[in-house]
Amino acid sequence: MKTTANARFAIKSWDEKPYSEGGDLPRLTRATVTKSFTGDLDGEGQVEYLMMYRRDGSAEFVGLERFVGRIGGRSGSFVLRRVGAFEGGLAKESYSVIPGSGTGELRALRGEGRSEVGHGAEHPFTLSYELEQS
Repeated sequence: MKTTANARFAIKSWDEKPYSEGGDLPRLTRATVTKSFTGDLDGEGQVEYLMMYRRDGSAEFVGLERFVGRIGGRSGSFVLRRVGAFEGGLAKESYSVIPGSGTGELRALRGEGRSEVGHGAEHPFTLSYELEQS
């Protein structure tokens, strides 16, 4: 049975650097981001994003994020696959727990979610998940 976890996250650090750009080429960047989560998910996330920016400022991105902390009263870690786009001041993305990435009490975690966030200090985060009883 699926459970919904509601949390908020704040960006603690964002270090973004270009790795390919010039002329008419879209700019490619890599960002290392650290987040703190509070709520039904309580812990820290470390994500590596790869982004492609168009001339109009819109972007496409992919990322892998390791979350370490607690969810559903259990502790451990898991990795999220993130895919999204930034346009009109909003980042829209979908994310899912990568099967087999869970550790500790989160070893059997499965889940997914979607978000749409703008600029700000804190952002909502929802994960619809299943966690087998051990």
